Amino acid sequence: MIFKTRFAPSPTGPLHLGHAYSALISHDQARASGGAFYLRMDDIDQSRARSAWVEQIKEDLTWLGITWDGEIWSQNARSERYQTTLQVLWDMGLLYPCTCTRADIKAAANAPQEGAPLMGPDGIVYSGVCRGLGVSVMPHDTAIRLNIKKAIQHIGITRIEFDEGDLRFAKTAENMIAEIGDVVLARKDMAASYHLSIVVDDADQQITQVIRGEDLREATFIHVLLQRLLRLNTPNYTHHRLIRDQNGVRLAKRDDARAISKYREDGFTPEAIRKLVGL
Repeated sequence: MIFKTRFAPSPTGPLHLGHAYSALISHDQARASGGAFYLRMDDIDQSRARSAWVEQIKEDLTWLGITWDGEIWSQNARSERYQTTLQVLWDMGLLYPCTCTRADIKAAANAPQEGAPLMGPDGIVYSGVCRGLGVSVMPHDTAIRLNIKKAIQHIGITRIEFDEGDLRFAKTAENMIAEIGDVVLARKDMAASYHLSIVVDDADQQITQVIRGEDLREATFIHVLLQRLLRLNTPNYTHHRLIRDQNGVRLAKRDDARAISKYREDGFTPEAIRKLVGL
């Protein structure tokens, strides 16, 4: 089996050291194994994606010595593919529309009788307020959620699990319901959420190895569940350590993490960047 992996940044800002670390690891492993390394743009959120950032990402990766195989995929261009997959899950009776706002979800979770809100891969675990709406035709003007309980019952298993090297991670059906909840698979203004788009893209590109940050390990349970529901192959997963600042805080665009382009302007070399991230 040919080793195939990918790097899928969101063109909503510049690449920082955390991005460089993840891209370099994936690229190095693909090239060392004689495999393929693909570049995808997670640009399905067109309200934030910018073409200028796409060009900056490509320039920064090239400067780092990273090359990619084939054309660069755009998630925005694959909206119809995601909608077709969403309809398959709807026809299986596993989805429902949700009109709750983030404020509604927070208010329900903070109700006195609920105690401290439970946090999952998507934030506060959804309480299921809209679960019984009983809509027969899938709407396209609201969020669409996956009924986790029904989904697990549909595939007839009691736990979701995946291997990562010598380790096995698992959640029982009860854990999935309590700790993850009914995640969003499509939003009012987007054809698909991260969870659905990433699973479909990995399957269509026949990705064999997913290499990403350890902050996404919990989301992998969602992705494996979707793969089982859609009868797709499950790739091997590696969740690497996160690159943090001097205060131990994970680097993120929203925190104005120092951009790779700024290091370039300051005279750093690609080799210096590798040393900075511990490669």
